[in-house]
Amino acid sequence: MTDSQPTLDRYAVMGNPIAHSKSPFIHTQFAQQTGQAMQYEARLVSTQAGEFAKAVAAFQSAGGKGLNITIPFKQDAWRLADKRSQRAERAGAVNTLWFDERGQRLGDNTDGIGLVRDLINNHGGQIAGKRVLILGAGGAVHGVLETLLQAKPIQCVIANRTVSKAEILATSFNHFGQIIASTYASLAGQSFDLIINGTSASLHGQLPPLPAGLIMPDTWCYDMMYARTPTPFMQWAQSQGALQVLDGLGMLVEQAAESFYLWRGLKPNTAAVIQSVQQQLLNDNQPQSTTSPQTPIEIGGPPGLEPTRYGDWERKGRCIDF
Repeated sequence: MTDSQPTLDRYAVMGNPIAHSKSPFIHTQFAQQTGQAMQYEARLVSTQAGEFAKAVAAFQSAGGKGLNITIPFKQDAWRLADKRSQRAERAGAVNTLWFDERGQRLGDNTDGIGLVRDLINNHGGQIAGKRVLILGAGGAVHGVLETLLQAKPIQCVIANRTVSKAEILATSFNHFGQIIASTYASLAGQSFDLIINGTSASLHGQLPPLPAGLIMPDTWCYDMMYARTPTPFMQWAQSQGALQVLDGLGMLVEQAAESFYLWRGLKPNTAAVIQSVQQQLLNDNQPQSTTSPQTPIEIGGPPGLEPTRYGDWERKGRCIDF
């Protein structure tokens, strides 16, 4: 008698920490929607030198099909990829890996697509012809900047505490549009149509030192982080009278959908999954639970060195998961 049970293709997300990740839940929803025989798990990887490369190699050797990569390994994934998309090449980071028939590792970065699709498709926002302010000049901003500029804002200002970091990004991406580096203090007297928070301040319950007057009655504000409750940036935007205030949960689902498309060639219904994740966050009264059906697998390093762990930001439900 032949076994009718289909073989499940294996996928995973690797990061550290990882127990908070919604990716297993999201990709399981995508697979159920589209009838894909696949499983998806969270894998905690040691941050010791070389352990991430070993983890990817072991996953690939065991027949794994593809990986999502989250903090702090996106730059490592970029270096591991044998071939990278142009957007990943310029971003200097890879959040999606998969393996071709020759065993080559292909890398892409879907963060920018996730942000733009969430703003435009899910919320009816506009970027073209708008004055955009981006807060922060770290990896999260670097990963989305190209796709954001391709949406044709009339101007993009990058503000950062260390202006030299913003200047590097402005120089690297200025061929995609008008882009200006700024300190936070130099924003005084300016206003914007769209303000995007790409700093990690929300993870720590903090807010960048923003001057008054940035927000007009029709300004939209978007925090790339997501949380069970409004982030400090979102609270600030609401207090300043922003027309629309959004977090990054939709971005998380949309970037995951693009990864799923790269792996499986199918585009899932993201609206239904966003709603499911939102409901899960509302119902989550146990911050230390995980959406993975099993405890995240710990990979590399001496046993027990880096157990599944939660920072203060995770306990309070503030997350970046892309």
